[in-house]
Amino acid sequence: MRPGRIVLVGVVTLAALYFLLPVYWLVIAATKSNASLYGSFGLWFDAPRLLDNLGRVFSYGGHIYPRWALNSLLYAGVGAVLATLLSAAAGFALAKYRFRGREAVFKFVLAGVLLPSTALALPLYLMFSKIGLTDTYWGVLVPSVVSPFGVYLCRIYAESAVPDTVLEAARVDGAGEERIFFTVVLRLMTPALVTVFLFQFVHIWNNYFLPLVMLSEDDKYPITLGLVTWQQAADRVPELTQYTIGGAFVSVIPLAVAMLVLQRYWRTGLTEGSVKE
Repeated sequence: MRPGRIVLVGVVTLAALYFLLPVYWLVIAATKSNASLYGSFGLWFDAPRLLDNLGRVFSYGGHIYPRWALNSLLYAGVGAVLATLLSAAAGFALAKYRFRGREAVFKFVLAGVLLPSTALALPLYLMFSKIGLTDTYWGVLVPSVVSPFGVYLCRIYAESAVPDTVLEAARVDGAGEERIFFTVVLRLMTPALVTVFLFQFVHIWNNYFLPLVMLSEDDKYPITLGLVTWQQAADRVPELTQYTIGGAFVSVIPLAVAMLVLQRYWRTGLTEGSVKE
């Protein structure tokens, strides 16, 4: 093996260890009692009791944690699906239809990619409070269906993955634009759509600031916001420290499953749409 390759493998290995170490610590910490968190070595087991800890997490506070988990699934699942469909429609239109102001619209979308979502939270709250959508599920769902990055990716992918000849053939056969989009375009754009869905699902699942601004009732909280409330109350209720760790461990599982299941589409979606034939 060449020295350069050895150095590269070493650097990649160190980077992998760096990113995996917090996950490893989380798995170990989730098996410990509250006393063992501070009285034992942090990177190894000490009288593991994972199932008992998770049972306490799910039952604490009148089973509020399962409610938070369902809320997160609602926000992330529905928001990611709708964001993917809207991104596909907008990206396809920007790629294949010619209309006045098309490039201006695309530049506006690019500006949205560069704008941090936290900068929009307060204006969204003020606007939603005027129409009575604060402290509702809609207050989190509606902003979640907008994905400027998804629109950008779908346009780039549609330009190369959706041939004009296929669209023309479908029109000649009498297919309308809606049928072409739902039966032909979506199928051709599947890798990009899975990529957008995965990115948006992770983004919404991990979102903390928007629910913090929009919601006040804890039964509408997602996992991220709920765990922060537990952490803040840990000074008064020490066992909440362990419950927060256990809840964080459970919250990682859906993301890991989504990554493992969709990773092959994710890789394809990132590479194919970036190269024109």
